Amino acid sequence: MSRTARRGALAAATVALTLTAAACSSSSGSGPSSDPGASSGSSAFQAQHKGGTLRLVAHAAAGSFDPQVNYTLQYWQLFQSMYDGLLAFKKVNGQESFTVVPDLATAMPKVTNAGKTYTFTLRKGVTFSNGKPLTTDDVVASFQRIFKVSSPTAGTFYNGIVGADACLKTPASCTLPQGVIGDAKANTVTINLTAADPEFEYKLAVPHAVVVPKDSPTKDAGTKPLPSTGPYTAASYDPNRALKLVRNPHFKEWSRQAEPQGYPDVIDYAFGQTVESEVTAVENGQADWMFDAPPADRLNEIGTKYASQAHVNPLTAFWYATLNVNMAPFNNKLARQAINWAVDRSAVVRLYGGTNLASPACTVLPPGFPGHVESCAYTKGGGTTWKAADLAKAKELVKQSGTAGQEVGIVVQDDDVNKSIGQYLQSLLTQLGYKATLKPLSGNIQFTYIQNTKNKVQLALTSWYQDYPAASDFLNVLLSCASYHPGSDSSINISGFCDKGVDAKMQAALKTSQTDKASADKQWGAVDQTVMGQSPVVPLINPKLIDFTSTRVGNYQFSKQFYMLVGQLWVK
Repeated sequence: MSRTARRGALAAATVALTLTAAACSSSSGSGPSSDPGASSGSSAFQAQHKGGTLRLVAHAAAGSFDPQVNYTLQYWQLFQSMYDGLLAFKKVNGQESFTVVPDLATAMPKVTNAGKTYTFTLRKGVTFSNGKPLTTDDVVASFQRIFKVSSPTAGTFYNGIVGADACLKTPASCTLPQGVIGDAKANTVTINLTAADPEFEYKLAVPHAVVVPKDSPTKDAGTKPLPSTGPYTAASYDPNRALKLVRNPHFKEWSRQAEPQGYPDVIDYAFGQTVESEVTAVENGQADWMFDAPPADRLNEIGTKYASQAHVNPLTAFWYATLNVNMAPFNNKLARQAINWAVDRSAVVRLYGGTNLASPACTVLPPGFPGHVESCAYTKGGGTTWKAADLAKAKELVKQSGTAGQEVGIVVQDDDVNKSIGQYLQSLLTQLGYKATLKPLSGNIQFTYIQNTKNKVQLALTSWYQDYPAASDFLNVLLSCASYHPGSDSSINISGFCDKGVDAKMQAALKTSQTDKASADKQWGAVDQTVMGQSPVVPLINPKLIDFTSTRVGNYQFSKQFYMLVGQLWVK
């Protein structure tokens, strides 16, 4: 999913949790519940479970609540029950959750003009939470707004729309007159592309392409939530305190696959908690789910007394360090390669929670993902999998680079897991001869802070969880020239890596994917290897996720696309 998610995992430091995890988990079924009627979810809404208040807790909020701007798992997870696009990913368990279905459109688009024209018929009777009916004008304005608000994926997901180039140059005047055309009389919307894009339907199913009212502000809405079409709408949002979602009084379920009716009447999300208090709150039934990773000193009790409340799921994601290729010392390739050689991935795995919850990462593309190649360019002795760091080689490269003694700032989130990994990196850089300092920031601001070049971030710890199942969603989104926007909070290419040769290879892979996905995946695998040679990032781990829920919760469902389906939980 998305997005760079600031989600630590619950570390499986005890044998008890290790043993129970497999029994209570999985990406394709629900976990145990105190409700004997709990199941992996029914195809029909079960009215007897409707009602109640679902209580979520987190150490920090995730910044802007604008669905076309926010790029975090924390809120993309919530947006699934709030906002709708023309298309959506199925709101179901497991592998099927990667399937795209009609949402605000009555059916999948009619695709013509050699794959360059998409025509949608809009559903009738859909109403925003402010009482205004959805129209084709709202759809057209929403696509213009992607560019006007400088959405983080405007230049990578939607740059193929006819007229997008002009919108990227001058966002404020974006109109896309030939790109997105509404016909109110026929109730259709037509989208024209400059070239066929086999991933376009995926791109239409993520939150950056949702439809909001045509009179929405043409700048980041920030803490003022926009009206929604789904079962929930935001009643209030204070990123320092809480978020409150309530039922959208105008919502009527039109597609159970695309946008199912929600079960809780209210979803309260409290911020500013310590991770200790989050664990205690879930254990005591004062909260129903926690976003953050519990601290190490609470793992034994969770693994023994509360194991049935832990739901374990593997993720197509990676945690990584960004190296700013435009600032010393990492504008020197040898210095960047030194960090890749020096990092002990096994140590990071231990800090994250152990081998049951993470494995060492050598590549940008995670295992089991399209284009992934078993390869490890930076492991002692060579090979296809990571075995050990080579500190001696790293020190030699630092010496050759002439960068020893330089200052390096490391920016991390201030939760326990991120901070401990940051402290390890600080110690490692000191060993290599750098003057390393750690800068922990709240998860509410760290992600946007590390994107903005004005903040001169040299090294940052972050993570990436797939938006949709395609290699381009890692390599093209994170490391293409189009994703680098100096001076912007929406510059997802945090390393500032822009290599025209690599860009050309990515464009070639995108073109190949129009006709031959298997060949394209091989090209993406080769791009991954080329990128690792340049070393703008340091892949650290591929994580798993544990959702820790209260005994009040039933009907736990895990979407591989968007993770736990918040609105489908029973709390009554």
